[in-house]
Amino acid sequence: MKKAVVLLSGGLDSATVMAMAQADGYEIYAISFHYGQRHSMELDCAIEQAKGRAKEHKMVDIDLGSFGGSALTADINVPKHDHIDELTPSIPVTYVPARNTVFLSYALAWAEVLDASDIFIGVNALDYSGYPDCRPEFIEAYERMANLATVAGIEGRNLKIHAPLIEMTKAEIIHQGLALGVDYAKTTSCYDPAPNGYSCGHCDSCLLRLKGFKDAGEKDPHPYIEN
Repeated sequence: MKKAVVLLSGGLDSATVMAMAQADGYEIYAISFHYGQRHSMELDCAIEQAKGRAKEHKMVDIDLGSFGGSALTADINVPKHDHIDELTPSIPVTYVPARNTVFLSYALAWAEVLDASDIFIGVNALDYSGYPDCRPEFIEAYERMANLATVAGIEGRNLKIHAPLIEMTKAEIIHQGLALGVDYAKTTSCYDPAPNGYSCGHCDSCLLRLKGFKDAGEKDPHPYIEN
């Protein structure tokens, strides 16, 4: 089987991407990060999602929290809204500087060791919060860099960064995941969950997720503080 490194956050998108990679015949090597984020519940979900799908699952410790600069890694309030229409096109304070660049670099290093030519990431450019490292231009540029910076690329064994969700709506992603047997109850998208793991329902990520399930005609199985 072809090997693929899959960035697995424990969220809805990455769980779907992993299932898609598996359905395409890849042997899955999942990688997750404890990067100094404000909660680790998503990593518990990543562990659950990897069971039965991943050949190996690495949990890597890095410290983006030492830089701060984001509501996810510093003592900055997570923005909350009552309705999705309140979201603005500006880049929100929940953006973690260079996070996907760092994550992909770790995935690239592991892919070289595994002699794998494929990396999967669950970025999305439609139903997302406007992060600059979720755009097609970023993925294309990183892939070019990866093939300049690796032995495999120099030897002509080009590495591919797969972002199959990048032009899908959240509803389309959910339909795809359900068709592949993804258990969305074991995913979390919330930026500021309660201590018991219940999602807040008001952060950008929760609102985008809830809209996705509504548009898909499905009920989100993950619990929220307000039922």
